[in-house]
Amino acid sequence: MPRGPRIEYAGAVYHVMCRGDRGEDVFSDADDRRCFLATLAAACLRTGWRVHAYVLMDNHYHLLLETPEPNLVAGMRWLQGTYTQRYNRRHALGGHLFQGRYKALLVEAGVGEYFAVVSDYIHLNPARARYVNADQGGLGGYPWSSYPAFLAPARRPGWLTVDRTFECLGVSDHARGRRVFREHLRMRVEEVLASDRPWQADRHWARIRRGWYIGSPTFKEYLLERIELQGKRQSFSGEAVQEHDERDAERVVRVGLAHLGLSEETLRTLPKGADEKALVAWLVRRRTAVPNAWIAHRLRMGRADCLSLYTRRIDAATDRVRAKARDRLARITRFRD
Repeated sequence: MPRGPRIEYAGAVYHVMCRGDRGEDVFSDADDRRCFLATLAAACLRTGWRVHAYVLMDNHYHLLLETPEPNLVAGMRWLQGTYTQRYNRRHALGGHLFQGRYKALLVEAGVGEYFAVVSDYIHLNPARARYVNADQGGLGGYPWSSYPAFLAPARRPGWLTVDRTFECLGVSDHARGRRVFREHLRMRVEEVLASDRPWQADRHWARIRRGWYIGSPTFKEYLLERIELQGKRQSFSGEAVQEHDERDAERVVRVGLAHLGLSEETLRTLPKGADEKALVAWLVRRRTAVPNAWIAHRLRMGRADCLSLYTRRIDAATDRVRAKARDRLARITRFRD
């Protein structure tokens, strides 16, 4: 069966799901789950993604993900590749962790109930799997989803956004709105737990499991037009995304050089592994999705396979000069021209 197209555009919303290779676990313990969330946080910082909901099960995960820029493919490549490396290193393993292709269901987020349906579907995963029960706090008893963070703003990571989900319930992110959200999902949990076929507790869920989009007929027509365009321009999700990422990375380079007081002329005179170059490379890797080869070429740092050594040196820096420069770069928030 041919693979469905990857449709990428600015502002797209996806339900992303991926299972472990051969159905095996991708999270062995709490440390693995914390590692995945830290990797997801870094991916959001690099790509500008907004996560509206997530859940980590044992052998798979779900994300409700918005991409302000058309960079799902590049970001997912980095997210899953980086987590796989970290998982394998921690468990002394090698090879693939995830199955060959993640699912990315396009979600109509502007009108109708579709966004709310997917948000509920993700948050109710622990109930469908019978990981929770009403007597033990329901979804609040499962810590590896965005549900607890929805109810506790102080515990909410900066990359998780709740406003659109609350808006679907006609409330805002205040105490009353959080109570409405909690009560809404409490009732949905009861429906799921009372069902002999919990995966069928909502008439829309079959479309989430089997479809390639969830939305109105108008939304489908819009997507089909984009598929036709993508068929005519093979670079739509390849070269165009690469061009965007490189343009973004160039902005980060310029800002990084300015913060370090470096000129292009000075950059050319520095050794390949100079701290100044390593600091800028560290910033670019932290904030963009460009490959190491691009960074090494742009900063004149020699072989791309040495770049990780230079940036790890910055990550591990404890001396006052390097650490202070790294922390100053980490606080930069504006990279636009």
